[in-house]
Amino acid sequence: MLVYECELFELVPVLRRYARALTGATDRGDALVTRCVEAATMAPSHFGFDRGGDNARLPLYALLNLLFDRSPEEFGPPGRPLPSPHPIERALAELAEPDRRLYLLTALEGLSPPQAAKVLQLPRAEAVARLKTARDRVRAAMVQRVMVVEDNALLAMELGELVADMGHVVCGTAGNEPEALALLKAQKPTLALLDVRLADGGSGIEIARRLKRVRDLRTIFVTAFDDDILALDARHLGQIVRKPFTNAGLQAAISRAIFMPQPVALG
Repeated sequence: MLVYECELFELVPVLRRYARALTGATDRGDALVTRCVEAATMAPSHFGFDRGGDNARLPLYALLNLLFDRSPEEFGPPGRPLPSPHPIERALAELAEPDRRLYLLTALEGLSPPQAAKVLQLPRAEAVARLKTARDRVRAAMVQRVMVVEDNALLAMELGELVADMGHVVCGTAGNEPEALALLKAQKPTLALLDVRLADGGSGIEIARRLKRVRDLRTIFVTAFDDDILALDARHLGQIVRKPFTNAGLQAAISRAIFMPQPVALG
């Protein structure tokens, strides 16, 4: 095999990673890389294989983008990814396409903004501005509206402070089921932290079931009575963080809930 062919095939794993993110699917990404490799082997000097170093990556990324835009019959909607269940990919899909690709090239592939601008044939200043917009919008999309269901006022305050320290928003606290359902309707939370045994005799498990019926809301049980959850066969309703909890443990559970894949809406 010629030297440039060896160099090209060493880059295939990198190209597959970017192509899969670009298209939103493993099979479409791999098909795109196959087309890219076929084209690159026909013109090695164009991709810098005769100059050594890291010269080939940028034009290969550019070629992947070009092929993706020009082959909608093979790769789906022109220049757009397939719907994804992953929160960051869903947030990226809401961006203008140049912004999405700038984000992928810098965050996923480690390119500098000037390098990403070169790949996408954008003026450097425009690329920097677009990338800032993309990062801000993705960060904002990850912010959760959190409902706290906890009848201990001090503990509810502590939970709220921890949520706020993570950059999320506490949209309200509830001490019983009617208050929780009212919050759900009025504030449209995206995540709920639920105690299991409430002072009025209510059950956070029943609240979780109601929340799931009304809306498929992500939930985390924060409780000393995790045995209740197992006894009532409710483990599927949400993660469990046992009291007394640590900040690190609860923060990890919140992060897992945020980045958990969600069903793709059909329509």
